[in-house]
Amino acid sequence: MKIDVLTLFPEMFRGPFDESILRRAQDKGIVDIKIHNLRDWASDKHKTVDDRPFGGGKGMVIRVDVVHRAISNFQFPISNKKKRRIILLSPQGKNFTQKKARDLSKLEHLILIAGHYEGFDERITENLVDEEISIGDYILTGGEIPVMVIVDSVARLLPGVLEEETTKHESFSKLKIENSKLKNLLDYPQYTRPEKYLDWKVPKVLLSGNHKEIEKWRQNKSVEISKQKRPDLIKD
Repeated sequence: MKIDVLTLFPEMFRGPFDESILRRAQDKGIVDIKIHNLRDWASDKHKTVDDRPFGGGKGMVIRVDVVHRAISNFQFPISNKKKRRIILLSPQGKNFTQKKARDLSKLEHLILIAGHYEGFDERITENLVDEEISIGDYILTGGEIPVMVIVDSVARLLPGVLEEETTKHESFSKLKIENSKLKNLLDYPQYTRPEKYLDWKVPKVLLSGNHKEIEKWRQNKSVEISKQKRPDLIKD
């Protein structure tokens, strides 16, 4: 997968994309992440990318012409257009979910635009991007951190980055539970050594070696925890 990020603050991405799973995914050639400074497509010597809003008001608005030139820089073969998505990170977008991450992981090319200042010229949303995404109902200084969240959650789902079983049974993944319509659940509890610490013991079933009973216990715990902590996930 190829991921291009358009931002006013490229330096913010140096740490998160250079460590751990994302670093290994890039080293393996599974994902190619490029960070681009939006100012590179400004047309004046001052590298201006924003201007005052028409009609008055506080703040500055990112210009449509600058974003258009930036996006036009990326050439897409006709056959690749259905495998590409241009996304604007915005508080007005639909909330990001694990299902959305899986959908995006099936694409070949993502262009993520990090918002900043007062926002974007509405013509960008209307004409240049495929969709808007928000990572939650709160406001951040800019779209850089949301971009990091999306890249991390999508890249780890790409084939070869992690073992398939690792992502299949984690929180918000679809579990096929016998005689149940429940699908998007939280993960089951995990334990490791020591078997006993103070008065806190590991559940006996996990020490039994009975894989069928362990799987049943884990599924039941996923449902129980989801009902307690995230009842909104439960769909009967």
